[in-house]
Amino acid sequence: MAIWRTVVGKLWLTIIGLVAVVITTVGFFLLEVIDIQFADSWKIKQLFIYTGVVGFLLTTFFAFFLLTKITQPLREIKEAAGRLAQGDYQARVAIRSTDEIGELANTFNQMASELDTLFRDLQHERNHLSSMLRSMNDAVISFDADGGIMLTNPQGRQLLEEWSAIPDHGEEGPQQLSNGNQVPGPLQEMFQNVIGSGKATASKIHVHSEAWSVVMTPLSSTESVRGVVAVLRDVTEEFRLDKLRKDFVANVSHELRTPLSMVQGYSEALLDDIASSPEERQQLVQVIHDESLRMGRLVKDLLDLARMEAGHIDLSLQQVDLHKLLERVHRKFAVLAKDRGVLLGPLQLSGDLTLHAADPDRLEQVLTNLLDNALRHTPAGSGVQLAAVYRPAPRSSGFVEVTVSDEGAGIPPDDLPYIFERFYKADKARKRESNGSGGTGLGLAIVRNLVEAHGGKIRATSELGKGTRFTITLPVDGKQSSRKDMNPE
Repeated sequence: MAIWRTVVGKLWLTIIGLVAVVITTVGFFLLEVIDIQFADSWKIKQLFIYTGVVGFLLTTFFAFFLLTKITQPLREIKEAAGRLAQGDYQARVAIRSTDEIGELANTFNQMASELDTLFRDLQHERNHLSSMLRSMNDAVISFDADGGIMLTNPQGRQLLEEWSAIPDHGEEGPQQLSNGNQVPGPLQEMFQNVIGSGKATASKIHVHSEAWSVVMTPLSSTESVRGVVAVLRDVTEEFRLDKLRKDFVANVSHELRTPLSMVQGYSEALLDDIASSPEERQQLVQVIHDESLRMGRLVKDLLDLARMEAGHIDLSLQQVDLHKLLERVHRKFAVLAKDRGVLLGPLQLSGDLTLHAADPDRLEQVLTNLLDNALRHTPAGSGVQLAAVYRPAPRSSGFVEVTVSDEGAGIPPDDLPYIFERFYKADKARKRESNGSGGTGLGLAIVRNLVEAHGGKIRATSELGKGTRFTITLPVDGKQSSRKDMNPE
């Protein structure tokens, strides 16, 4: 910066000008006296030269004095203010005097200290908020008024990546959002409503096979809505459990209503003496008896399942020769399969099938349920296969793998994860037959609980039109093996 643009430079030039004016004025009025006292003109010139040099030196000394006392402290304050503007809140100014400049420096230091404290508190609150957002299971996303993302936690970032290609309602393909709009398609409608109305809203949305609870709150400024905060919670499991609960109540009511109606109707027929012969009365009584047994089985299965899910399963653990057990179950279903025209394949056994701690009655119940399902859902002329094989494991005594395969219609892939739920009906191919000879709809749920009570696992694989395969893995020593050992495939 040029010296004449600084405060000291301006003062220096001003003083030099004033000195020149004073010297000129004094010389003009004292010219006659000077002529009388100084006869030689050269001496007069020397007088003015000496006077000018002395005035210049005095003003220069005064200028450097001002430079030290005023300009340098102001320059230090300016440099500290620049560092402060760049984020260095530790910048301070040395106080060299007690005058106005010193007071200015002291005030600047106080301001810097307050800013440092303020930004430390803000950083602490920001870190606290960031930690809270990261620890939340819910997805939190903040959008500005144009749909741009301002803030999000890891869960929200992952959700944005998954939903980025999902189109808005009414679009046939992925929507190309303009003006920096990054709001995913499933949230577009709610986002526009909140921005337009300025009111918080809550809703549930379904994306693919997942259910989400969404709460959107506007970020209001003095004039308009400047953005939106969206909190999204995955309620797929809650939604599924609520649906299962409703289906359970509806199915229990349906399963009980049918036999109760038949018992009531046939008992009223007996009371009204509609049957004209002992044979007809015997048929009515037989129907009442069968339906009462059916209700008894349903209630018993419900009680057993409730006890199992509560952890109260009584197992009579002993050494079990699974080879003999499978042969007995195979013989029991051979006649039934022949009557239905289903081909029950020869029993396929391999390895030592001895379980050291198992309940033979419960295992027979498991196999009975699975084979009964396979026979009921396999058309005549198709086959059902029962097999078992011993598989060694590096960290245990190994396990026995039992498979029940059929050549039925199969189970849809969307229904396959839920077939072990109570009363779950996959499709028409897996529903109870119209003649009432089917089960209670609780068989697979009981099977799963019994297998897990033995420390084992059960899984199902299916292909539509080709059949279903249930695989049971039971540890030989009766203890839960590792997941890797229990799922060798």
